[in-house]
Amino acid sequence: MKSPQLVILPLLAICAGVLQPAFAADRVKTANGILESTTAPKDGVRSFKGIPFGQPPVGDLRWRPPQPVKNWKGIRKADQFGPRCMQRTGPGGDYWFRSNGMSEDCLYLNVWTSANSSKEKLPVLFYVFGGGFQNGDGSEPRYDGENMASKGMVAVSINYRTNIFGFFAHPELTQESPHHAAGNYGLLDQVAALQWVKQNIAAFGGDPQRITIAGESAGSISVSALMASPLSRDLMAGAIGESGAMISSLPPQPLAAAEQNGARFGTAVGAATLTALRTMTAEQVQEAVSKTQGFRFGATLDGYFLPKPLVAIFEAGEQAKIPLLAGSNTQEQSARFVLGPGEPTPETLANAITKFYGDRADAVQKAYAAKTTEEVYEAARHLASARFISHGTWKWTELQMKSGTKPVYRYLYARVRPPYLGMPGQPPPAAPAGLPAGPQGAVHSAEIQYAMGNLILDKRYTWEPADFEVSKQMQAYFVNFIKTANPNGAGLPNWPAYTSGDNYQIMRIDVESHAEPEAHRNRYLAIDSALAK
Repeated sequence: MKSPQLVILPLLAICAGVLQPAFAADRVKTANGILESTTAPKDGVRSFKGIPFGQPPVGDLRWRPPQPVKNWKGIRKADQFGPRCMQRTGPGGDYWFRSNGMSEDCLYLNVWTSANSSKEKLPVLFYVFGGGFQNGDGSEPRYDGENMASKGMVAVSINYRTNIFGFFAHPELTQESPHHAAGNYGLLDQVAALQWVKQNIAAFGGDPQRITIAGESAGSISVSALMASPLSRDLMAGAIGESGAMISSLPPQPLAAAEQNGARFGTAVGAATLTALRTMTAEQVQEAVSKTQGFRFGATLDGYFLPKPLVAIFEAGEQAKIPLLAGSNTQEQSARFVLGPGEPTPETLANAITKFYGDRADAVQKAYAAKTTEEVYEAARHLASARFISHGTWKWTELQMKSGTKPVYRYLYARVRPPYLGMPGQPPPAAPAGLPAGPQGAVHSAEIQYAMGNLILDKRYTWEPADFEVSKQMQAYFVNFIKTANPNGAGLPNWPAYTSGDNYQIMRIDVESHAEPEAHRNRYLAIDSALAK
């Protein structure tokens, strides 16, 4: 007679000498076919990686809007991140990839869900990576959705085409387009991914009517554009922007100028026609970009994805009328981007402002007036951050507050991250040469791991107990907003909406977070006035 254990052994796995239940394949039926993950749930979260949401944009599909993914037969494995899109940045510094290599075939997304069935209708987080529209990938550990999903939601990270592959414009591309548009293919990838999620997220237990789009840097800039575009503004219920808006940060170039840039590039690399450019391999295109100076590819005012500039769209109230949570960090760029190699004196600061704004500098000079060395560093750091990205973020929240009809919540992130130790298994990087930077703040992109609850995944820093407390609080604010359209909740300092009636209160996020009136609103107003003239 067989032992009872032999009957059940096929259903068990032996690990370190201990019998444990084996994980049965987890399958989800989407509109395109069945996905299967054999990755065991962690903390109640199931994961599905490398899900295609568009056809590979290769060959004749290079520099075209993403085409709907073709249905597949049988079972498609969803255990591994898809390839990252073509880019020149490798792992290291601010990028740390887990993707399956790099390829022009890169239109994949990833889903983490805490739902046990398709009937739960959990809120959905749709996260867009940053990288200046030049680099980045949805597989980066800082964007990992497992921890967010464990808080009672479905989390999604996506890929989209970057640099020349995602933002190339050319007269021939405009001519072949039924919309008479070119460029913005990376942004159209984001729209396609959002549409795919809208159609399929219910199969993962998500609610397609409760999608919050979020992103940092170029991802935040994308969020502002997705809110404005007629192609996507009806696909979301809320938005989170971390440092960036397509206003004064990476603003869209007029289509004619973008076409000329593309035509000049083709001529410079010996491929003057679109056919010749599409005949090149992805590696040849990328190498040509790296060897050719003076060309950068970004968003375009194409008349299709973006019919007009964002400010005009928001001022007309034509954007998504949804709750918005957005903010900036205390040091998006260092004071040296304003002061240069000069001494940190009031004269150095004043001369820099005059150089930046010319005959429009008076109001900016008054707003950034400083007397002591400490005041000069603080003002220069704020101005450098504003010119880089925080003024555009501020303007976005102002416009949404005035015409969006739903609450806006604004933050200032102030927690200074521990020093960077380098990639795991590599020696720490050498200290940078040059003049001392002066007092430091929370640098650009520092908040991502905190907000997503992913400090533990990032071994490049020695996190302190206080870092985990800041992360716990910031993530709770984000989770509450995704679930209820309001960041407030039990055990958290009250975060008032950003309104003129409440003295423009913002939430300062740090070891001791608290709401406070915006300290330097006059500075943003002065910059805004100078830019408007």
